[in-house]
This record gives sequence, structure tokens and C-alpha cells, in this order.
Amino acid sequence: MSASIDKNKKVDVDLFTLDIVRDSLLAIGEEMFVALARTSMSPIIYEVLDYASGLTDAKGNLLTQGNGATGFIGILTFMVKEIIRKFGDTGKLRPGDILILNDPHNGGGTHLSDVGLVMPIFHNDKLVAFSANKAHWTEVGGKDPGSWTVDATEIFQEGLQFPCVKLFDHGVLNEALVDMIRANVRFPDASLGDMWAQVASLKTGEKRFIELCDRYGQALVTAAIERLLDQGETVALKELAKLPKGVFEAEDWIDDDGIGNGPFKVKVKVTVTDDKFSCDFRGSHPQVPGPINASLSGLTSAVRIIFLAVTNPSQDVNDGVFRPLEVIVDKRSIFSSERPAATSTYWETMLYAADLVWKALAPVLPNRLTAGHMLSVCGYVLAGRRPDTGENIIICEPSTGGWGAGQGKDGENAQFCVADGETFNIPIEVTEARYGVRMTEYSLRTDGAGAGEYRGGCGAVRGYKVLGDEHYFTGTFGRHKFLPWGLCGGGDGSRNEFQIVRKDGSIAGVFGKYARFPLYEGDTVRLVTASGGGFGNPLDRPAEKVVRDVKNEYITLDQAKDDYGVLIDGDTFEMKGITEARRVHEERCSR
Repeated sequence: MSASIDKNKKVDVDLFTLDIVRDSLLAIGEEMFVALARTSMSPIIYEVLDYASGLTDAKGNLLTQGNGATGFIGILTFMVKEIIRKFGDTGKLRPGDILILNDPHNGGGTHLSDVGLVMPIFHNDKLVAFSANKAHWTEVGGKDPGSWTVDATEIFQEGLQFPCVKLFDHGVLNEALVDMIRANVRFPDASLGDMWAQVASLKTGEKRFIELCDRYGQALVTAAIERLLDQGETVALKELAKLPKGVFEAEDWIDDDGIGNGPFKVKVKVTVTDDKFSCDFRGSHPQVPGPINASLSGLTSAVRIIFLAVTNPSQDVNDGVFRPLEVIVDKRSIFSSERPAATSTYWETMLYAADLVWKALAPVLPNRLTAGHMLSVCGYVLAGRRPDTGENIIICEPSTGGWGAGQGKDGENAQFCVADGETFNIPIEVTEARYGVRMTEYSLRTDGAGAGEYRGGCGAVRGYKVLGDEHYFTGTFGRHKFLPWGLCGGGDGSRNEFQIVRKDGSIAGVFGKYARFPLYEGDTVRLVTASGGGFGNPLDRPAEKVVRDVKNEYITLDQAKDDYGVLIDGDTFEMKGITEARRVHEERCSR
């Protein structure tokens, strides 16, 4: 027997059945994730994987989640709990309902382009769970193609707002709502196609969860879920007990808000005890006029990323894992904006929340956390008209950049920022064939920044040439003014930036943010991302590694001399000697 029922109707779940239910939930989450990617219409979803999907219990507690973008970790919980708040107490949720929401200021929203769909799951007429997902739509309307921009000043400029309304009511499609979407977005086939992909994913989750209840019984599955949530908390507390205890603080500056204001000071105080991981962001700058404001749910999700990184990044994620986590913030701050604040480039701020906690703890957890990385999504929108077909096009994707070095390792080259996780670029072949532009370059940025005993990883360089007129470019590259930080004596990294190379060879820029830069036939957008921060004193880097770095063109001969104190023959790549500074350092260290 896998279960027994006592006089209080409580179900006792044996360990074998518990493992089966846990693995079944994980499998359901994975199947939902794959279903969405395979049925979507937009490269931002099926190539980039800018979405998340999973299950919660009937109370909105996260059970399992599949992520492309790590910045969505736990965000489904906030969506479901908003639906419970609005509909649960009234008994208005019924089988076949699907709700749509994207409000950044209420109910798990990030920016309007990230559209959430939620489906209540019923078994034997009882609400037992929710199936949920959130995906970046190519378009939700607003003043600019792609919906997000760097110069919005209120949310009403950023597109359609879905304030937790029913897309399906008892299985019946809300045709009026679909008509409203079709009439207000620039690429209705893509947006509605992605909506239907999300619906398919939700129904996959519903089907599999009902099958699980049919097989093991509703009571047992519910009891197993409670055990799994408690187990998640137990594992988190066990790992939390291993961390250094105390109060750790960090502060930084956000470049600007896209419309000329800034920089903005942000700060955190992290308090670690045996049973609590508290992150206090009070004192950070109030919400700002430009669209970089983050929501409370986005802030919480960002902190969850680092919490997992410093406890047990390999454990299964559910809401029990995050019970020891506490997030404190002022109202109407840049981390917890309220209506009608613009939020379309929220990630420029949300990422700082993760980075501040990271920066505060990195000195005491060098085995878990590296130096600072490129941080920004470095997102862009390239919109226009194909010269061969006249078709309107829009390209939207994140960029890769350098990660910081850590204890015993150089930084990773050309990886996505911490909030993008396991996302991808749109393949070059897809970009050129689908959008009628030409990619001129995709290479490492070998600027030698982030010097250290372990050097920071390289950023990346990409070039996109437009082949006709009537194009424009919008980009937001944070960490343009304030660089990725070095750790334990390592040097800072370099900045994120982009420029426009005109057909005649003249250059416009360098920019960190720009809205709707006009492009004409033959113009090239050149995207350059940061190298990560270094770890440790550069003079401690073994000379043979410095020689190899020069030979592989990661650093120059002058950088080998000036930063690392190693003299190298530029023709033979043989070491000629060391500088006086390195000699003195080595003698001091040998005493």
C-alpha cells in the first residue's frame, strides 16, 4: 500500500510514491515547456526560449517550473495568487477557464510584453491545481513596434494591459477579447499564434495533472505536494545553515532611465541567519519617469535566482524552497513601482537586485559567486520593412556578454546575463532568411578588461546590416557607465555599448540607450557587450597563462606588460622577462 488514511482523513505518503509524484510533476512541467516552444509562432519563444511554464497547487504555491529565462523563477506564483484573490473567493473559477494577465504593478507582471496565461485544474469538481505560463509576445501594441522602448514615460504607452480577465470562460473563447488583441497589435498572427501555443501548454499540464490524480487519487497527490513543499523548505534550510552568518551590504548605480535622468543609487542589506535569508532594499531610489522601473514580483524573482545560487542550485524548485527568503523594499521604489510607472525595460533595474545581493555575498562566498558580469540583457528591437517583399519585420532578442572570473576559474565568454539563463540567440540563418538583414559579424570582444589572477570572460560583438531603407533600431544596454565589478583585487570589466556604422563608413554613437535610431540601406548596427570583472591580483596570474592569453589574442602585449607584469616577444610569443612591479610582488609573496 502506498497510502493509508487515518481517522482524521490525513494521507500518509510513502517515500517511493513521493518520488513518483515528484518526478511526475517535473515531467509535466517539462512537457508543458516543450509544448509551448514547439507550437509558438515567434523566434523570441521557439528559438530564444523567453518564457516559463509550470504548475502550482490550489493555493498558488509553485510546484514545478520550466524556465528558459531564469528571471521568471517563481513569477508564476504571483500570477496565480492574483487570480485566486480576484476569483477564488467568489467561486467564479470553473473547469475550462483560462485567464490572461500582464499587469506589472499587480499580479506577477514584469512588463506588458510578458503575457501570462493561467488555467485552473479541476478533478472531480474540486480545484486541485493551476497550470500557468508566461511568454514574451512579439507585440502587445503601444507606441513603438515591439511594444517595449527606452523613452516611455507611462505604462499606457507600452501596449495592451490585461488586468486578469478570462480568455476562456468555461471552455468558451472570449472572441471579443481576441478581436481587441488582433486590432491593437502590429503582428497579430505572431501574437495570437503565441497565445494559442500558451493555451496548448496549459491544456497539456491540465491533462497530465488529472491523469496523475486519476492514477494515485486526489488525496494522495495533494498530500504528496504538501510533503514536497515541506521537503523543499528543509533542503533550503540545511543549505542555509552552511552559509556565513551576518549582515552583508552592497550598493551600486543604475546608469539612467532612458530619458535623461540618473544615475540612480540602489542598495541592499543581506542578513543571513540559520533560518532566514533577508534582503532589504530600503533606501534605494524611488521609481523614475523612464521605463526602467521594476515590479515587486520582478524584484522577488531576481533575488530568488541568487538565493538558489548560494544554497542549492541543483535542487528542484518549488515554493517551499523560498520560505526562508524575505524581501523588504520601500513602496514606489525603483524596485517596486506602482501605476502608472513605465516598465517596458524593467530588466535594467531588476537585474541590479540580483547583482546587489551577489556583490554583497561574493567576498564571503568566492566558491559560489564570481566577480560581476555584463548584467544587462542588452536587448534590442530592429524593425522595418524587407526590401524584397515589403513585409514588415521586427527582430527582438537578448545579447551575450562576459561573465566575471571566480575562485580558480576564468570568466565565461559570451554568455547570457543572469536573468536570461538558458536562452539563446536567434540563429544567423533564421535571422537572415526571415528578416532580410545580413549579419556581418559575431565574434568575441577581446579588449583585455577584467584583468586578474583569473581574468574576466570576453564580451561579444555582433553586426546587423540592413538591406533597405525604412528601418530603425531601439536598444538598451545597461552597465554602460558603471562597469562590471572585479573581486578580490581583480580589475573591472568593460561597458556595454552599441553604435551605428553608416554605409559611407561614418560612425554614430557610442550609445547605451537609444529609441528608434533611423537606418538606411547599407547601415550596420554594431552591438558590443561587456567583458566580465577579474578575480584576484593580476600579478598572481601564472606567466605561462599570460603568454597563452597573448597568443590567443585575449590580451595585447601592452596589457600583458601593464596589467600582468609579463614581457613577451611579439614575434615568437616567448616570455622575455617580468616587470619590476611583478618581481617585487613575487618577492613579497614568497616571504
